[in-house]
Amino acid sequence: MNLPLRQYIALLAKYLKPHWRKVALLSFLLATNIGLQLLNPQLVRRFIDTAQSPIPNHQSLITLAILFAITAILGNIASGLATYVSEDVAWSATNHLRSDLAQHTLALDMTFHKAHTAGEMIERIDGDVTAMSNFFSQFVVRVLGTVVLMAGVLVVMYWEDWRIGLAMTAYAVIVVVVLSRAKNIAVPYFRAQRQATADLSAFWEERLSGLEDIRASGAEAYTQRQQFSFMRTLFDKSIRAALLGRILFAASIILFSLGNATAIASGGTLLGLGALTLGTVYLIFDYTGTLSSNLRVITDQLDDLQRASAGIERVAELVGTQSKIKDGPNPSPTPPLAGEGLPLSLIFHNVSFAYDDNGDGKANAAEADNAPVLQHINFVLQPGKVLGLLGRTGSGKTTLTRLLFRFYDPVAGHISLNEVDLRDLKLNVLRKRIGLVTQEVQLFQASVRDNLTFFDASISDERILQTLGELGLMEWLNKLIAGLDTELGSGNSGLSAGEAQLLAFARVFLADPGLVVMDEASSRLDPATEQLIERAVDKLLRGRTAIIIAHHLGTVQRADEILILEDGQMLEYGARRDLVANPGSRFSQLLRTGLQEVLV
Repeated sequence: MNLPLRQYIALLAKYLKPHWRKVALLSFLLATNIGLQLLNPQLVRRFIDTAQSPIPNHQSLITLAILFAITAILGNIASGLATYVSEDVAWSATNHLRSDLAQHTLALDMTFHKAHTAGEMIERIDGDVTAMSNFFSQFVVRVLGTVVLMAGVLVVMYWEDWRIGLAMTAYAVIVVVVLSRAKNIAVPYFRAQRQATADLSAFWEERLSGLEDIRASGAEAYTQRQQFSFMRTLFDKSIRAALLGRILFAASIILFSLGNATAIASGGTLLGLGALTLGTVYLIFDYTGTLSSNLRVITDQLDDLQRASAGIERVAELVGTQSKIKDGPNPSPTPPLAGEGLPLSLIFHNVSFAYDDNGDGKANAAEADNAPVLQHINFVLQPGKVLGLLGRTGSGKTTLTRLLFRFYDPVAGHISLNEVDLRDLKLNVLRKRIGLVTQEVQLFQASVRDNLTFFDASISDERILQTLGELGLMEWLNKLIAGLDTELGSGNSGLSAGEAQLLAFARVFLADPGLVVMDEASSRLDPATEQLIERAVDKLLRGRTAIIIAHHLGTVQRADEILILEDGQMLEYGARRDLVANPGSRFSQLLRTGLQEVLV
């Protein structure tokens, strides 16, 4: 994908506009530096010609020396300040872009996320954007500034002698043509290098997350060989990108040498003819060096543009990826959803679902063939009722709950919440009204408060403490040195399974949803902690509609209705009491034989 110039300009305009004052200051500093670069050689020329006169004016020489020192100091100050401001602009603009990319990526559907690893996304959002930092901070300003400086140099040279001006103009045209032809040569190779970096990051992320399994199975050597393969690929692509990227540098060295030779030859010839003074010859040589060095600036900027172009293309590709889950049009549905804490009704009407070819990133043959995971699911759950969801592993239980949150949409049928189709609801409205408690509790590298509230500052400490007290977690909280401000580590660091599970319950209590989805997970807890969990479940379900993926008899007793799935189809559905009273029902058989059967 080769982006047109207007997309580059649009990207610059979008992310530099909020920082226009800093960009204006940077432009002023660079313009000041340009003016001083044009002035300094004039002072030296005057100094040389004055020193060579039969009766040199010593006061003029001292004055010129002082002026030269002042302009040199001011030039360095302007250059230093310009570097500082450009870095400030670069980080501000790229952080804004990172934020937008992260928000866009989080809004993409699960199909996308299952097809792309976390490591790859980190490299897209951070690595590619970092490669674009110079593009945001200096590219336009420096290139335009350099063009202005070069134009100023050529004007001065024409002023001194039209033949010198003409020679330097021809030299500048040749350099610009050659460099413009060479600037896109390495872009595909830098793009391949960025992809290889993303692949390596994805490999590390995946292997580090499975470190215990790798060690337990003795797979360290195999993992090292895989890493070597990824690093070899990155090495090869980096070498190619670097070599081709240096074509610009090699071309510039040859051209700059040609420019210096032209300046020496033409200046020396005109000096011998008496057409120029020695100071003017120095001026020509110095301006030629300035011209060459600024052509090198353009070369460096074009080299950076090649790197940035690879990042820009990959970022544009990511931004152009649209979620298959479209936000609903209705922020205020009619009939309205119940208020916070009030139970919701739920209807599954002839719902069927199948993952697409890359839907969940698994190597499951049935899913790869788009085999249906759910078929013709129909049930009505009244407000305040509890549905017990049973089925063997792979029967579709988890998929059914994913559809509730619109991580995926059904391929047929529809799901309604309080008689409103989920696809008509705004996603943020829908997900605020449904709470989720899973077996695996995800904690963040943040305080206890932020882990409980998901960084919602509107939830007061009093409400948090009241919730923790109701769940029996105050004793645990009081043991923490900083209370709610205690930092927790990611991956449930420092917490028992029961404590992590209770914190998950606390999150749901604070969100106060009308529908709770719970993958009940107390089977691996000690009896005392299990009692706390059972009490928390009782409180959580009180006055709420709920779906419980049941694993043992205690949880099933809470259910008002039972739905048993098998191979994605409804094997049995009905009121729990009716199914218990019917000795021929599948549920009744499970009660007699034990629910462990449904897990195998």
